[in-house]
Amino acid sequence: MEKDELQPAQQPAEEEASRSSERRDRTAHPFWRGLLQTVLVFVVLAAAVAGMRYMAATAPEGPKRPPSEQVYTVQTQTVAFGSHQPDFSVFGTTIAGKTVELRALVAGEIVSISDDVEVGRRVEAGDTLVTLDDFPYRGALTEARANLREAEATLTERQASVRAEEIAVSRAQEQLELARTDLERAEQLRARGTGTQQSLDERQLILSQRAQALEERQSNLEVARARLEQQQAVNDRLRWRVEEAERNLADTVLKAPFDGVVMNETAGLGRKVSASDLLVELYREGSVEARFVVSDRQFGRLISDPEGVIGRKVDITWTVGGEPLVYEGKIDRIGAEVVADRGGVELFASVKDRPEVDLRPGAFVEVSVPDKTWQNAVRLPETALYGGNAVFVVEDGRLQRRPVDVAAYDGADVIVTSGLSEGETVMTTQIADAREGIKVAKPGENKRISPAMSMGHGS
Repeated sequence: MEKDELQPAQQPAEEEASRSSERRDRTAHPFWRGLLQTVLVFVVLAAAVAGMRYMAATAPEGPKRPPSEQVYTVQTQTVAFGSHQPDFSVFGTTIAGKTVELRALVAGEIVSISDDVEVGRRVEAGDTLVTLDDFPYRGALTEARANLREAEATLTERQASVRAEEIAVSRAQEQLELARTDLERAEQLRARGTGTQQSLDERQLILSQRAQALEERQSNLEVARARLEQQQAVNDRLRWRVEEAERNLADTVLKAPFDGVVMNETAGLGRKVSASDLLVELYREGSVEARFVVSDRQFGRLISDPEGVIGRKVDITWTVGGEPLVYEGKIDRIGAEVVADRGGVELFASVKDRPEVDLRPGAFVEVSVPDKTWQNAVRLPETALYGGNAVFVVEDGRLQRRPVDVAAYDGADVIVTSGLSEGETVMTTQIADAREGIKVAKPGENKRISPAMSMGHGS
């Protein structure tokens, strides 16, 4: 009876255990199946690789293609000797060749200023720029002229006095001669006994008086002449005073001494200025110069050239807003000192203005200077140069290295003076592994394209 009561309680426990076992079987079955598939894939791949290696190892060998020599396609140039004059470029600035500072020559108040007295404006020779108040200078001139007229009248009086004294002296001399003649006659009469001693004494007294009168007249004449000279000196001084007053009056007007351009101005209407105060600064139109420095080596080549330095034509380029303006120029002088801090010689070139745009002082310019003329030289592209002192010539389709002497550089070209022969073919292409013996060909001669960098110039 008790056993039958226990069985219904055990059955639910056994059913739960059975269901748990079934769930474990369903979970484990997909895992093992995936693992088996992965293993099979690796086995198939390994078998395929092994098969390919076996087939490659057991395959019969075919005929091998012999390796071909690499041929570089290059540009070349034929050597032709001639005369070459390269240009070298230096940089400099423009300056005003001829300038003048117009200062007040007299003191006074500025009463007028020309409309052209502005920086950058052009003025012509003789144009009135600044005018000062001339009232005191007109008064000084009037006074000086009046003083001179007064002195001239005094001079006329002194001249008349001299002439009067000269006449008086002449008359006194005549009277003295008459008195001397009368005394001689009285002496003759006294000698013959017809004249008296008293008469003779009277004649001697008269002669003495006439001699004294002549001496006084001569002394008066000397005084009159001295006064005349003194007055002439006064007149000369007063005449200079008049000229000074006239000049001071003229100096109240400041005029342009030449055709030029205003560089600076400090004049102001109503301003009181003193003598030597700066009012306007001008530079002569067409006198702009380019100042630049060439190295000692460049200067040495210029002075050794038959053309020389002075008078050598140059091109001066002023770049404005990216637009180059080229001006003609000519070297007209050499600096007084060597520019030690810049290691060269300073040169000055006059600039010929262009009608459309004038070159102004202070511009930064590039100066192209014709270098020395090299005779029996070869012009080659700079790309033909290797190591700075060698080129490669093409002989029978292969490169041969040639040392050369480079005399000068001219833009993208070099001037070579030795190391080559007339008619030789020079490679003008840069090749990274250029060396003697490698095979080259001109464009169109080699069907195989090589990795050479075709940067050169030539034929």
